[in-house]
Amino acid sequence: MILAMTGSNPAILNEITAIVGPAYVATGAEAARWSQDWPGLTQWSPLAVVRPATTGEVAAVVRLANARRVPIVPVSGNTNLVKGTVADSALMLSLDRMSAIREIRAEARVAVVEAGVILATLHAAAAEQDLIFPLSFGARGSAMVGGVLSTNAGGSNVLRYGTTRDLCLGLEVVTPTGDVMNLMSALHKNNSGYDLRHLMIGAEGTLGIITAAVLKLFPRPKAYATAMVAVPSVGVALRLLNRLQDETGGAVEAFEYMPRSFLAALLQRFPQMRPPFEKAHDVNVLVELGARAPRDVTPDAAGAVPICAHLEAVLAGFYDEGLILDAVVAQSEAQRAEIWARREASAQILRVRKPVVENDIAVATDRMEELIARIESVSKALDPNIENTGVAHLGDGNLHYVGWPSREDPALCRAVQEAVEREVIALGGSFSAEHGIGLSKLPAMAEHKDPAALAMMRAIKAAVDPNGIMNPGKLIPDQ
Repeated sequence: MILAMTGSNPAILNEITAIVGPAYVATGAEAARWSQDWPGLTQWSPLAVVRPATTGEVAAVVRLANARRVPIVPVSGNTNLVKGTVADSALMLSLDRMSAIREIRAEARVAVVEAGVILATLHAAAAEQDLIFPLSFGARGSAMVGGVLSTNAGGSNVLRYGTTRDLCLGLEVVTPTGDVMNLMSALHKNNSGYDLRHLMIGAEGTLGIITAAVLKLFPRPKAYATAMVAVPSVGVALRLLNRLQDETGGAVEAFEYMPRSFLAALLQRFPQMRPPFEKAHDVNVLVELGARAPRDVTPDAAGAVPICAHLEAVLAGFYDEGLILDAVVAQSEAQRAEIWARREASAQILRVRKPVVENDIAVATDRMEELIARIESVSKALDPNIENTGVAHLGDGNLHYVGWPSREDPALCRAVQEAVEREVIALGGSFSAEHGIGLSKLPAMAEHKDPAALAMMRAIKAAVDPNGIMNPGKLIPDQ
């Protein structure tokens, strides 16, 4: 819940202005661009948007807010999809001015960055050292490091590199009392008590404000092999994934599921795009391998790149077994970009139609086919004319389900969403895979999260943030 405001608020704004400067405290119309969520479905009126430039300024603002019991909502690129930055009458603390890449240590393969660094900027800086920061998704041009850490973002490359949590070695955090917690280690092994770094990652700003991080970098693949593949079923797709992993030593970078319904919606929204195949298929998968070793990337006398030839050989074997219906392997960077453009347009397609039901869910990969069938069954039972679609990071079991009900009915939308969540839980999955909880998923947390786990989360929150100022009302449901 949002804390009650007091009559001292004009005074606190004067004091905050003295800390960061008048140009960096936005109120009223000046705060408009921070006053709604990315889809534009929710609006609010913050007390002010404060834009500090240093960790010291962040700490000073937080100390002041804590003393006055004024709530703080941290915001990065504001691409959150679960109402995680709703901040009515609260201070919004934007870290967009803290955008320095402090250093890239190529030999250690780490980047030391501030929380306001935009993901695409980090990608470009790493590329200059022939390295990559592998976290990537459609909003990389606006999403910031602090936000992706606070939500433990996933994206398309989790299969090979893991989530944001797996990519972070160290953190700098301003606690709710305004202290600076220095966890800026570049160590891969550090067994010195509770792992407070992991506690802060995914906490959605409820336990403190991440101001800087030490992130892992990786060698840049020297060659990619990318294809669109149509298969008879999701189960066959997973057999293909396992075969590719076995034969390439785990070189699969992405394995993305796009059903017929998604591609139909894509072509309707973007008629200039080409369909992946001449004939439409029910199960379509984007496959990408990344190779680094000279034996995999050095072209032969005919100009063929071994990793591409290897992918083509595996696909040919599956085709001969009757397990592939069609396949197109990219022969150029332009063709690779065309394949990826279909997948990365999903946010512009899935949320355009209204009404819409969305679930960001995960199951073990071998349960995905059953999950999709169950969703079709329970949603049609509630609305026989509902249209189901979505996309999935099939390699890690994360499905972005979207349903378009046949009528504008909030109760129906809630019923479909809750029915989908129940099916996920019945299959041992999670109702929240990579977008976080925010306000949107509090009912699901209350219903499905283990009670003992919720009790511990509440105890941690109360101990770390006794005045409840940090992003109040998010992540943890009321008792």
